[in-house]
Amino acid sequence: MAQKVVLITGCSSGIGLTTAVTLARDPQHRFKVIATMRNLNKRDKLEETAGDTLNRTLEIKQLDVCDEKSIQECIDSIPDRHIDILVNNAGVGMIGPIECQTIEEMKVVFETNFFGVVRMIKEVYPDMKKRKCGHIVVISSVMGLQGIMFNDVYTASKFAVEGFCESLIIQALKFNVYISLIEPGPVVTEFEMKAYEEAARGDYSGTDPVTAEMFTNMYLNNSKAIFNSLGQKPDDIAEHLLKVILAEVPPFRHQTNPIYTPLTALKHADPTGDLATDVFYKMVFRYDRLMHQRHSVPRLFHILAQQPPL
Repeated sequence: MAQKVVLITGCSSGIGLTTAVTLARDPQHRFKVIATMRNLNKRDKLEETAGDTLNRTLEIKQLDVCDEKSIQECIDSIPDRHIDILVNNAGVGMIGPIECQTIEEMKVVFETNFFGVVRMIKEVYPDMKKRKCGHIVVISSVMGLQGIMFNDVYTASKFAVEGFCESLIIQALKFNVYISLIEPGPVVTEFEMKAYEEAARGDYSGTDPVTAEMFTNMYLNNSKAIFNSLGQKPDDIAEHLLKVILAEVPPFRHQTNPIYTPLTALKHADPTGDLATDVFYKMVFRYDRLMHQRHSVPRLFHILAQQPPL
């Protein structure tokens, strides 16, 4: 069986790096990995982790998902432009009160998280259609299904990706091209931890004192506890992704953390949106501490089910 060429974006750290190395180390040698990153000066960690797979089953290339020329040059450098599996992983985060975020900062998030995905798909999708074979994987998030407080812009970018792929999948299947959205909950990476540390030192004088207090003392503290108790590791996500790309019929959506499945299903149980809003409000302002412990989450759902609506 011929090796499948897998191109992954955002491989300098975190999920991208771990996924690239996991596939490159496949015992059956089923994958040839093109691990890309915007800044090749950050390749050291990937090279070290890749070990003897480097320049064998793993090759590192420069690619900036915000630069169409960079994307085209990278794809053109691959023999016959042949990519069997595209993994859209590159992304940036943004948390905090919207009054403290500029429109330009918000555009940066969309340029990477949404338009970056669109640029990549536009470049590889026509070739996949011609071959009538291919698989496009997008690292999305449970926040592409359900909004989370103080993640307004990041959530919006993931919603945009989910809607884009949900529309595209219908025509893609006609050409035997699969699309899969991988939807993790919290994932413990250096990138995430650094983002929260920087947020804790941020200036929130641009918003009212109640909102600033809500973000710094409640949201950030609770998020840290949730990451510690419920967060997955990049290795977990890489293993889930491996199962998805090996599936005979790849799923369109795949959530990696079953604890979050009931939460993302709430809006489908009540089309008015009142149920989801009520549950999340109570989780944030009444029962936040229960979310810190994995074994308490089912108990929390039981409590909320017995509560009258606000």
